[in-house]
Amino acid sequence: MSSTEMSELRRTIGRLRQCVGALRARYGEAPAVRRLANDVERLDIDAGDLAQQQVPAQSKPSDPPEVVKIPDTPYDPSLWEGADDEGVGGYHRDQR
Repeated sequence: MSSTEMSELRRTIGRLRQCVGALRARYGEAPAVRRLANDVERLDIDAGDLAQQQVPAQSKPSDPPEVVKIPDTPYDPSLWEGADDEGVGGYHRDQR
């Protein structure tokens, strides 16, 4: 993230903080206002962490991701032997 982008992010977070302050003046310590204030604080913390990391911008990978082919053939039934069918009524021992 460039310094221009970081400055714009900080400026926007500051503006959000002002808006939440106006909401707090109007609605008091309503739960929704407290959550918004917490969200703005979290954004500020994360922006600070991002500024300290100096992570280079992600580039597109030159190689396409490896494609894993999944066969259409049925699985071996013994693979599921003794497994519980969720939502079907719980675990049942051999019902053969």
